[in-house]
Amino acid sequence: MTRSRLLTALTAACAAVLLGSGTASAAPAPAPAPPPDTGAFAPVDRPGPRLSVPRADLDASLSCNGSLRGLAQDPILLVPGTTMDPQVGFGWNYTRAFDRNGWRWCTVTLPFDATGDVQVAGEYLVDAVRTISQQSRRDVDVVGWSQGGMVPRWALRFWPDTRELVDDVVGLSPSNHGTLDSAVTCGDCNPSFHQQATGSQFLEALNSGAETFAGIDYTVAYTALDEVVVPNTPGVASSALRTGDGAIANIATQEVCPANAADHFAIGSHDPVGYAIVADALTHDGPAVRSRIPLSTCLQAFQPGVDPLTFAPDHAAFVAYAGDSEGNAPDVAAEPALAPYVYR
Repeated sequence: MTRSRLLTALTAACAAVLLGSGTASAAPAPAPAPPPDTGAFAPVDRPGPRLSVPRADLDASLSCNGSLRGLAQDPILLVPGTTMDPQVGFGWNYTRAFDRNGWRWCTVTLPFDATGDVQVAGEYLVDAVRTISQQSRRDVDVVGWSQGGMVPRWALRFWPDTRELVDDVVGLSPSNHGTLDSAVTCGDCNPSFHQQATGSQFLEALNSGAETFAGIDYTVAYTALDEVVVPNTPGVASSALRTGDGAIANIATQEVCPANAADHFAIGSHDPVGYAIVADALTHDGPAVRSRIPLSTCLQAFQPGVDPLTFAPDHAAFVAYAGDSEGNAPDVAAEPALAPYVYR
């Protein structure tokens, strides 16, 4: 449980004792806020359905760097982006850095390198969060790049029980509102490309009612030079979160370091500013705060975990894997139909 949640609980308990003992008078309870309007989509607090993915597949998708028992801090779940495998995406940067920090982390492998139906990928996130929280008896911090920063929100939106299990959601150029790239170029594309196109039915459902939820801290690190999630400049950033009761920080890398030149692939793999925003969110209560990022970060060539001596081949392998369609879901003419649980 986070410090803020603990303080909230203690405050409520003390108030209840005072009121019960007669030492304080009860003020009229404020009228509960009306539930957000979700239109044709499911109410935000309706329990989610049973998972359709076989148990064996869910178990095989989750990998951790050690036992989840007896941890002194919340474990971190790393979620890969579209076309990416977590080892290729995080094995030469984030997991190395987290190991050096002594942090417990897990990764989730999504079907078809995260190019299939994102609704199915969301079920993997539901199970991963439940499993990690149950085993660690702690909240989970979720860190994802690109689609990996967006798909955890599908789990939180349609399986409300997961909201009590998550402390932080940190996205690196997440596709929270899609990209015009897919909207313009997708004829026959893999399912996830269709679903991440600006204006897709999937994104309309994802962002219906509320984009964030109380008790969860949301940090979005994005770059104005993003060539994949478009547009992504401050003021109209597709990655940015805008509504709901969660604590939100949207931070462009150029707002920290004006000369930062990270593109979509750099911010998710080796950019020191993106990493610094992630680390700030993970090491403080609440979302990241831009002013806490040291200006010395702007002078760094690589984020922690990246080996300068092997950067060139590591990065080349990362980009090559992202562009290799082998193992991707078959292309389709339109986005998958939304599942029945998505609707009222």
